[in-house]
Amino acid sequence: MKAAIIGYGKMGREIERILLDRGHTIPLIIDTHNTDDLDAAHLQGIDVALEFTTPSTAYDNIRRCIETGIPVVSGTTGWTSRLDELKELCRHGRGALFYASNFSIGVNIMFRLNRRLAELMRPHGEYDVRIEETHHIQKKDSPSGTAITLAEDIISRSDVKTSWVNAASGERSELEILSYREGQVPGIHTVTYTSPDDELQLRHSTVNRRSLALGAVVAAEYVCGRTGIYTMDDLLN
Repeated sequence: MKAAIIGYGKMGREIERILLDRGHTIPLIIDTHNTDDLDAAHLQGIDVALEFTTPSTAYDNIRRCIETGIPVVSGTTGWTSRLDELKELCRHGRGALFYASNFSIGVNIMFRLNRRLAELMRPHGEYDVRIEETHHIQKKDSPSGTAITLAEDIISRSDVKTSWVNAASGERSELEILSYREGQVPGIHTVTYTSPDDELQLRHSTVNRRSLALGAVVAAEYVCGRTGIYTMDDLLN
């Protein structure tokens, strides 16, 4: 598999190591100094692109790849209000997009557990629910895409509302996301149900970026040669 890496930060470098370890080649790496190279000429012969950049650049990066006929795996968060536009572009032009707010296998199992837990808790109105997430200080979006996914899944299976707030704001609602930015923390996500009598908690802690990068590479192997819209649920199934 010939892969392009779009975004050569810590995640991009980890993806590079795993791609090479698994016998793939990387003819193209796009970073801030060569963004103009993300065009049809440089993408020629590429089998799949892995896009991990910033909320302000992700949409254009992904669109260029889709319009060039290159399947894209993206894990950039904070821009997904425009995700449906790219899904429609894929459907219209028979492109391929694999998007996930988090590529960790453990996190995606947590998503499934979270959905089931929300269904089980729905009849029990005595419980309040909150989400907390902690990431490194360089993370651009707050709350994280993973926390938003957890919240959306809870909302779709219950009657609670959500308010995406920073922990320092002091705001309160039926379901809130408390966001913390500390040091070099790769990612901690916790869903907590609290009643006057007990507390139930679902938690995932990322030890390092390798779990995220490995999931992204496996997703790239999965989407290579395909058309359509894919998520980690497709991969896990």
